[in-house]
Amino acid sequence: MIELTGWEPLGISVDWAAIEGELGVPLPADYKELYEVFGGGVFSDSVYFLGRDEGISFDFLTQWRVSLSVDQDSKFGDVSAVDPYAVYAPGGKGLVEWGSTEWADEYCWLIDAERPGDYPVLARAHNVGGWHRYDMSTSEFLYRVLADADFQPFGVAQYELGTTFTPGSGDVE
Repeated sequence: MIELTGWEPLGISVDWAAIEGELGVPLPADYKELYEVFGGGVFSDSVYFLGRDEGISFDFLTQWRVSLSVDQDSKFGDVSAVDPYAVYAPGGKGLVEWGSTEWADEYCWLIDAERPGDYPVLARAHNVGGWHRYDMSTSEFLYRVLADADFQPFGVAQYELGTTFTPGSGDVE
């Protein structure tokens, strides 16, 4: 990803233990490496990569808390925004979003607390129904989205947007 974007690694320091403690599971190692290099922000002017402490719009933990709260609120009934899945709750099984696009595509991990570290990527395109499962790492999925025009329905390389990265707003430690 560094070569693809020409990005200079930021070397961001993160208290992963605190974040993983709240989630109750470890995050994927490659995701943590991506975040430490890039921080949260936007790839190719269209693919949003959620990080930590990048302001609400790029903070995956804040967005997860809100999604979980809404998903568990009984006044909305038993329908989940990530149907047929649920938003991940500590100790359970469900989705945690780590990325999206300006076209409302969603990129999530399917986390099962009983299988820590084994997190396939589930992705849903706004205009192509249903979830697609990818048994690959976060970085491989993101690379394919950005560089593989044939990676349908998620590849953005076909639009020739360039492979840039723009950091999110907010304070980076």
